[in-house]
Amino acid sequence: MRVWLIRHPKPAVPEGTCYGRTDVGTDDAHFAQVVARLRDLHDTDHGPTPLRVLSSPLSRCARVAQALAGAPWPQPEIEPLLAEMHFGHWEGRPWSELPREEIDAWRDDIAGWRPPGGETVTELADRGWRALQSLAPGGERADPQRPAVALVTHAGVILTLLKRVRGEPLKSFGGIRIDFGSVHGLEHRDGRWQVISENV
Repeated sequence: MRVWLIRHPKPAVPEGTCYGRTDVGTDDAHFAQVVARLRDLHDTDHGPTPLRVLSSPLSRCARVAQALAGAPWPQPEIEPLLAEMHFGHWEGRPWSELPREEIDAWRDDIAGWRPPGGETVTELADRGWRALQSLAPGGERADPQRPAVALVTHAGVILTLLKRVRGEPLKSFGGIRIDFGSVHGLEHRDGRWQVISENV
């Protein structure tokens, strides 16, 4: 089976804002571009059009999934496991104004340090992985009649899933691009997940 990892369009927030779990809107023009491009994706890009769509509950994702609904795209299912990382007391604040000692502590242990009131990157990675594994053959949400599933989600979820699939540590995310509105493709083959396309 194949899974499309779709990042939401550009958010309507000031540049440099920490907005992880904050429910922000999207740039209207970019939203329209992303939806139109996703409707035009076909077999040669990522495999069959998804017969199932799971979306983060945050509106910047759910709105995309709902806009796509209609033949051949199905109505979306909301999946809380696909929400962006919870940055706790950092939410809604400019990154430049966050306490220096907290940012340094996070950079020193990006996988395990918890922003005040939030969650760790490892916790984010674990719940994203649970959502993905539930779709694999034998998983609790697997459906052999639905060979392609789209997950409309966030950069944090996509980054950690790519790391887990490749067996890479979570301690660094440098060099991995996850553009707004982009699609990464995964395939479950021979009992494991593989990355088959990136940043399309």
